[in-house]
Amino acid sequence: MSEPRSTARTSFTPSVSEGADAAQVLRQLGARAHQLRATTRAADHYNAQDAQAERDTGSWLISSAVGLADDLAADIDGLARSIKEKPADAALLLRISPLRVRAHQLHAAAKAADHFLDQDSREDQDTGSWLIATANALAVKLAAELDDTVPGARRGPQDTGPIEPHDPVLARRLAAASTPAPLRGAA
Repeated sequence: MSEPRSTARTSFTPSVSEGADAAQVLRQLGARAHQLRATTRAADHYNAQDAQAERDTGSWLISSAVGLADDLAADIDGLARSIKEKPADAALLLRISPLRVRAHQLHAAAKAADHFLDQDSREDQDTGSWLIATANALAVKLAAELDDTVPGARRGPQDTGPIEPHDPVLARRLAAASTPAPLRGAA
């Protein structure tokens, strides 16, 4: 018998209410979405192999993706709740809403794939394989959408100073930095 999963959640990402910057939280969620994308891609790859051991690896990977997707969806929900408490971030909340939907779709697809891969019939196995590919496509979309949601980082004033286009000192430094080192042993 399997033990029931604990309902207590551990958030891996600081919430905006804890003082973290929303952009930083979104970057962390984006990094985790890319990990989930890589996991579902690997599960899709291994599940398509002929050897049973490799298909078992794909099944294990999609089982891992279920947990990752559940945690990511819960953290995106938590971010949305903490943003909802701040009335000034209504625009950000509107951008987060589709991410929540996509994260829950991804979790449902991964969970369904895991369920069907555990079945004995070949038809159920094929359905599980299709669901892995669906979860992978959703993970790719979620990672890209999270990347697009993060506002661009601004450079400090020291980086944005005017550069004289005919500055000979700068030209020499750039030329020295871009000159390749001589190859050793080359004739």
